[in-house]
This record gives sequence, structure tokens and C-alpha cells, in this order.
Amino acid sequence: MKVRFKGLETFFHDGEVDVIKDFVKFLQSQAPLNEDITITLLENRDLPMTTGVRMPGSEIFVLAGGRLMIDIMRTLSHEWIHEFQHQKLGVKDFEKHKDIGGPIENMANILSGIFLKKFDKKYPNYSALIYGETQS
Repeated sequence: MKVRFKGLETFFHDGEVDVIKDFVKFLQSQAPLNEDITITLLENRDLPMTTGVRMPGSEIFVLAGGRLMIDIMRTLSHEWIHEFQHQKLGVKDFEKHKDIGGPIENMANILSGIFLKKFDKKYPNYSALIYGETQS
């Protein structure tokens, strides 16, 4: 499985790119995907979405403009889980699902929060970059 990024260097610089790449490796260890995936970071909501969307064809779009890294990572994790649901759990693109409070959405909400906490514990050296903290 390969991950292709679009817009990564547009929104992240220096060590931030490493954080995102390590986070994606971490997501793959927690919810492994079989098919290649494309992750596109967007400046604006150019698609019908709130902060992210998983599209057919193993594509994830994440709103990155004007957001903290932790928020971008949570959205990425949430949409990764939706891709996992499609690849591994049999969720179909043509089926309608409850987007607020339904089991598919709840699973993505819960696991994305868990994955962020686990990643933070595994990589404490990334904390300042993730949370936008500055060194004094």
C-alpha cells in the first residue's frame, strides 16, 4: 500500500512534514489499508465537506488552510477510518449512512480520537509541532 500526498509541502514545513508522514505510518499500523490512497490537503472547502471527506477511489481530502496541525490530523484520521471501513468492513459507496450519530460516523469519531492520543504518547517529541506550541 502506498500513500500519495498532494499539497503536503504547501501547508507543512520542516519537521511538520515528518509529523504527518509518521502519523500516516501510524494510522496504517492501527487501521491497515490494502489499496493505495491519495491524501489531498486543501486551502478552502472546494468540495462538499466540513473539514474533510473520503471519496470513492481511495481518495481523502482534508481542509488544511487556517487550521492547527492537531485539527488537520484528527480530520485525516477520521477520513482514514472511513477508508478502512470501505476497504475492510464492507461499507459501500452507494449506501446511505447517518452522518451524525450513526454507527459508521461514530466509529470514525471514536477511533480518530484514540489514534491521536496514542500517537501523541508514542511521539512526545512532536508535541510542540502538533499543538502549535512555541519554545520559550
